[in-house]
Amino acid sequence: MKNNAQTTYTIGQLARAANVGVETIRYYQRRALLPVPHTDTGFRSYPVALAERIRFIKRAQELGFSLDEIAHLLLLEDSNDRSAIRDIASERLEQVRAKLHDLHKMEHMLSQLIHQCASSSAQAKCPIIGALTTQAI
Repeated sequence: MKNNAQTTYTIGQLARAANVGVETIRYYQRRALLPVPHTDTGFRSYPVALAERIRFIKRAQELGFSLDEIAHLLLLEDSNDRSAIRDIASERLEQVRAKLHDLHKMEHMLSQLIHQCASSSAQAKCPIIGALTTQAI
């Protein structure tokens, strides 16, 4: 019985399988996140497994990793250096926590300004506009 499992994709098939555009694949190749297959025929064949690598890159971007960090993670994955991978993820977590802290401060300040605006006299300048025109809030 013949096995019909596809082992390679064209760039368009790879893009569809990974749910990205062809230009995304080309960009990742320029950034050395994906290999550029060599060809003698003018048609490049991409291993089916690259779709998974592209999905990894997209998920890592969604978590806030830069493409440079993702490239480093991919190198570390190949070496199976879990400690270094954990270190990079820990740095990202600290950055996320710092952003959350800043967002909570912004939420608190905006909430106060909205309350002040609602409770101030109609003749007074809106506290929101006043706060946004000063250098330090």
